[in-house]
Amino acid sequence: MRMAIALARKGIGKTSPNPAVGAVIVKNGRIVGRGYHRKAGLAHAEINALREAGIKAKGADIYITLEPCNHFGRTPPCAEAIVRAGIKNIFIGMKDPNPLVAGKGITRLKNAGIKVETGILEQECKYINEAYIKYIITKTPFVTLKLASTLDGKIATASGESKWITGETARRYAHRMRAEADAVMVGIGTVIADDPELTVRLVKGKNPVRIVVDSRLRMPANAKILNQHKGSVIIATIKKKSQESEVRNQEKKIKALNASGADVLLLHSRNGKVDLKALMKELGKREITSLIIEGGGSLAASAIKEGIVDKITIFVAPKFFGKEGLSMIGELGIRRLKDAICLSRLECRKLGDDLLLEGYLKP
Repeated sequence: MRMAIALARKGIGKTSPNPAVGAVIVKNGRIVGRGYHRKAGLAHAEINALREAGIKAKGADIYITLEPCNHFGRTPPCAEAIVRAGIKNIFIGMKDPNPLVAGKGITRLKNAGIKVETGILEQECKYINEAYIKYIITKTPFVTLKLASTLDGKIATASGESKWITGETARRYAHRMRAEADAVMVGIGTVIADDPELTVRLVKGKNPVRIVVDSRLRMPANAKILNQHKGSVIIATIKKKSQESEVRNQEKKIKALNASGADVLLLHSRNGKVDLKALMKELGKREITSLIIEGGGSLAASAIKEGIVDKITIFVAPKFFGKEGLSMIGELGIRRLKDAICLSRLECRKLGDDLLLEGYLKP
């Protein structure tokens, strides 16, 4: 199963909106087939493993990280292929929460006389598909808030200088995160201050969909994100409903942004800002299953307050900027200790000279 999990990891960032799945076929103590899901629309892990095993699959055991499907989607049902191949035993990491599967694949296998065992390294299997699990249940993306700060929690100096707080090892890891995500999101303040590309450059991989939260449509016409056509760009703004002149001005800006290749989403406001929960629903409709929020402090605070953040990743550099530096998270309105935002399942490791902290927001 650990080998199947390692295979599944190869598909992370490439299979969305499908899960990343790995499979290993064993016969007489020897591995005869391996496979993983490479891309949505292509063969699933089980099929690739069965193809490699060929006739050796008959009477063999198969280890798979996720319950096989038993319905026709973009590809035929995998449970039927397993039955036809003559597999004797199947060991499954986790059940599929997708209502189209949800135990039906296991039932089909059992009805065919195949011995089924589930829950093998279940938590590890869930971890590699945490984005898929949330998306399939809620139809909204799994959101990771990514921050890079000094030891005293600053993301920039008083003058706004922030490149680079962390070292190359940490930045390379951050680019790998981008490559594995469907989308990356920043606030318009970050675009104006840093003019980021939000692309994958330090590692090999696809560029994510780039999203800018821009309530007042202040996007500069010469912003790199618009002029370096390296993937889709979505600009989320508030729909004007007041004066006719404001509406016409917004329509003019939207037309110019559309001409540059950006897709403008008009959403309702929440306290004068883009309603982030409504934005998550819109992104879910576009089959965006995983999203990284990269700042700045105002957007980070809004995302936490609106309850859209699932996980926080902080790259911490061994530096201090002092009180005058810009804080990594803006105003949260917390006045009492008991109201503090808390993380669970916190992990820490070293990346070059920097530290990586990862944890999940407690419900």
